[in-house]
Amino acid sequence: MTERSGDNPLVIRKLEFLGGMAAAGGWRPESTLPEIAFAGRSNVGKSSLLNRLVGRKKLARVSKTPGRTREINFFRVNDQFVLADLPGYGYAKVSKTQKAEWRPLLEGYIARTPQLAGVVQLLDMRREPSEDDAALLDLLAEQGMPTIVVLTKADKLSRKAAAERADSIARSLLLDPTQTIPFSSVTGEGRDDLAAAIVSAVTGVAT
Repeated sequence: MTERSGDNPLVIRKLEFLGGMAAAGGWRPESTLPEIAFAGRSNVGKSSLLNRLVGRKKLARVSKTPGRTREINFFRVNDQFVLADLPGYGYAKVSKTQKAEWRPLLEGYIARTPQLAGVVQLLDMRREPSEDDAALLDLLAEQGMPTIVVLTKADKLSRKAAAERADSIARSLLLDPTQTIPFSSVTGEGRDDLAAAIVSAVTGVAT
């Protein structure tokens, strides 16, 4: 059972980097544990979110150059599930060759990972969802993949503006507002809600 303490639904007691997968069908760590993948466009704040989620400063390096991460990086959490950090997508300055490599890497991982318990899709609360965002959400829906939609950088807006943006994004993606989690890596808003959703997804597969 995934550990929790007090009001913290996910206590990180052990965290191990397993390696990275650089190409579709390439090497990846062998594991029968359920996996949770994190996806989002470049510069959406994924590295900061992951660091806040697990309470580490350097689990995922926070780069000033969007689009730098080009592998799927795997981390084993508490010997209970695997966290997969997918490369960012949709950054305009990335070469066409790199973009062509990333799409099959992402799609291949999702299609070939039977133990995938769910995907955390990150969207920048301040921006309209991109075509790439919508395409990935459509792909996940087609495969019946449980998806947690997290709206990052909530601290950049007032509480009222953040609530309005969350409703607007949900409507544009045909989601119920309750399917989204506003998140701030600065204040920690949404961390426990996200952790609880991950625990629920992992527990569902594990049982």
